[in-house]
Amino acid sequence: MSTQSSDAQHRRMTQTPVPRLVIRLGIPTTISMLITSVYNMADTFFVSQLGTSASGAVGVVFSLMAVFQAIGFTLGMGCGSLVSRRLGEKDTESASRYAASAFYTSLAFGVLVLLLGSIFIRPVMHLLGATDTILPYAVGYGRYIIFGAPIICASFVLNNILRAEGKSALAMIGLCTGGVLNLGLDPLLIFKAGMGTSGAAVATLISQCVSFGLLLFMFLSHRSITSLHPRYISRRIGDYGRIVRNGLPSFCRQGLASISTVLLNRQAAAYGAAEGMAQFADAAAAQAFGDAAVASMSIVSKVFMFMLCVALGVGQGFMPVAGYNYGAREYDRVRQAYRFTVLLSLVLMSALSAAIYLFSPQLVALFRRDDPTVIEIGALAMRMQCVAMPLQTLIVPTNMIHQALGRSWESTFLSACRQGIYFIPLILLLPTAIGLRGVQVTQSAADMLTFLTSIPFAIRFFKKLPHTGCTDASL
Repeated sequence: MSTQSSDAQHRRMTQTPVPRLVIRLGIPTTISMLITSVYNMADTFFVSQLGTSASGAVGVVFSLMAVFQAIGFTLGMGCGSLVSRRLGEKDTESASRYAASAFYTSLAFGVLVLLLGSIFIRPVMHLLGATDTILPYAVGYGRYIIFGAPIICASFVLNNILRAEGKSALAMIGLCTGGVLNLGLDPLLIFKAGMGTSGAAVATLISQCVSFGLLLFMFLSHRSITSLHPRYISRRIGDYGRIVRNGLPSFCRQGLASISTVLLNRQAAAYGAAEGMAQFADAAAAQAFGDAAVASMSIVSKVFMFMLCVALGVGQGFMPVAGYNYGAREYDRVRQAYRFTVLLSLVLMSALSAAIYLFSPQLVALFRRDDPTVIEIGALAMRMQCVAMPLQTLIVPTNMIHQALGRSWESTFLSACRQGIYFIPLILLLPTAIGLRGVQVTQSAADMLTFLTSIPFAIRFFKKLPHTGCTDASL
């Protein structure tokens, strides 16, 4: 991209009215995340037609995909934070160095995951919470997902670089095209081609390859500000350290999401089977009840991620605004962007939570209409999460502003709270006290505690943030 175009983008990011800018960047990001969530739900929907155990397999493999996301988001958001601030300082050379280094590193890590995952696929699926009846479906689904590890990891990096540049619309084109393709391929490969759960995985793999190709094209055709040319690959270990340090919150968020999903699957299977045994006193019926619990929590997780995509999409539209303006020392615009993001998210998330709360049984029934146990378990868990969902409107922007401005340790701690510091002890303790109900309410309890923790971090941050015109940028 020319210097003139880069300067024009800088002016847009630092002079456009903040509400308009956050909305303009947040809408494409939200749309792309929603479509990604929709095609994840589509996998669950179509695979669930094959049976409860097959539906549970999607939830098991979902925790594996969280590992790919952990790698992609760590490098992508880690370099994205640096890219937006360097572009705010008009240092395009350094921005390209961080972008190229993160991209090629993600490909290398993806290849490593592919090799290890292919060799140890069956023990990995067991480790992720697959029961004996779920295992064959999980292996069939996971085999192809593992094959796409390098592409999936690198796509997250490309997507985050474009967002960091303030070019969310270009990122949206790549992700949305793949998402729509996935929706069309799922029924074709699962049912028409008779591939079963493997068909859903192949559809996902094809769509991810298409998305990657389109995202890469944006860079190769010079539609981006930064460059991925190999000459920009850094030879300085400090650059990789900064990328990882800035991306550490994302690693914690995604890595702990994978661990928490494994624990959720295991606790749902164990306490679901225990409740089934108490009701039916029959081992086969208890196993079926356990599979139903895993399937229901898998469905709830997918719907919950769809809801969370709204808060995350608005938040990721906010991040480059914060980064650019902080780099340009427009600190009052950073404050304004944060306040507007919290308010906009609150309105959207409250309305969405209320709607999903009212229709929770019907939503779960869309996936497993002929299994009343799945509907009963899933509807309660979904409603509990809807009650806590509006709390994300403070949690997400507070976490993201710390990450966008390079306050990695604070952001890492906040990222670890929801899926780690609070969730992991709660998922281990609550079911021992109240059985399967403990599995259903754990996420809501963890969200409440994370919300309370975020408040003092937000207050302290803005007390220390200078005002525009002040030369002290000690943050």
